[in-house]
Amino acid sequence: MKLHLFKYDTFRRHARMCIEPAIVYKWRNWQDEMLQLLAQREKVIVGGDMRADSPGHSAKYGSYTMMDLETNTVVDVQLVQSNEVGGSYHMEKEGLKRGLEFLDAHGVTLDCIVTDRHPQIQKFLRERNVNQFYDVWHIEKGISKQLEKVCKLKGCEKIRKWLHSIKNHIYWTAASSSSGPERVAKWMSMLNHMQNKHTHEDSNFPACLHGTRRSRDTKKWLAAGTLPYLKLEKVLSNKRIVKDVAKLSPHYQTSSIEVFHSVILRFTPKNVVFPFLGMLCRLYLAALHYNENAGRPQATTAAGRPVFKVTFPKAKKGEYRVREVKTQATFKYVDDLLDLIFDKVFVDPAPYVDDVLRIPIPPSLCAEYDRPEKEEAISSRVSRFNQ
Repeated sequence: MKLHLFKYDTFRRHARMCIEPAIVYKWRNWQDEMLQLLAQREKVIVGGDMRADSPGHSAKYGSYTMMDLETNTVVDVQLVQSNEVGGSYHMEKEGLKRGLEFLDAHGVTLDCIVTDRHPQIQKFLRERNVNQFYDVWHIEKGISKQLEKVCKLKGCEKIRKWLHSIKNHIYWTAASSSSGPERVAKWMSMLNHMQNKHTHEDSNFPACLHGTRRSRDTKKWLAAGTLPYLKLEKVLSNKRIVKDVAKLSPHYQTSSIEVFHSVILRFTPKNVVFPFLGMLCRLYLAALHYNENAGRPQATTAAGRPVFKVTFPKAKKGEYRVREVKTQATFKYVDDLLDLIFDKVFVDPAPYVDDVLRIPIPPSLCAEYDRPEKEEAISSRVSRFNQ
């Protein structure tokens, strides 16, 4: 049809002068309102996690999300470029550090933070005397991977019968305990329970809470000293596992942050390279979208019955999951941005552009290398087939 479309340079000019300034202004206005509410609360429980812009250990960007777990809203997003911290491995710690400093500067008092078990994060929060809990799913995932390997060993096939129970037990341990020693006692009771022993030496949890009942499958019980029991004991009573179980989060988890990370994929696909400011604004857009739609109610049928969906996640390996179907997402933030662009930014872009220009942008990854003259590089190019 020979239609003329605007080129990438034209898009970047519009984005630089209008779209990005409007996004930054809209996000900061919302963020200021949220921070004022958080500062009025005595204690705030936040969750934190980093998302890399590409798989593997060579990511360029790392975005660290701080979420208020009580209201399920994204409070802050920090974007770190790998050359700012000497490599992608250190981006998560730097993102957390910036996020905590940002909340502290706005008078937000933390009760605790829920994270994964990243060693650098553990050490950093311990040195800052910040109360840290671990997300249960991350620990359960690590334990399940180890047990899957053990099940494949000769003579250890019986352990597979206990995998589902062990997964449930770690979630129950976290939800039903009020202290670290109680969590450890309940966790270690699993070893006795699998031997058909239901009283325990630890006074924090002296006996199983289930009633007396006869098992339908008597062959599932493990005997002390046998190969399956010893392999299972080695995994479940590992010093690091026991230490981490004591710090399982009793109430809030970081699953909402994982959902937000999946929302980010719609705005910043991992197979597309974005400039620093473009990536930052897309993260802000994702946060605005998530915060507007996080509290959507469950959809209902015409008869008023709640709607559910049965799925088979790949990670569950054949197990199904029943999920609530939410109502359709809304995009009021888009209307607000369009009104802002046409009514204010177009009229007087200077103050909005100035706010964007004050954002510190790190040098590109290739800035540390000498760039050759293009003609010299072309003339020195030699193919292996025409040397």
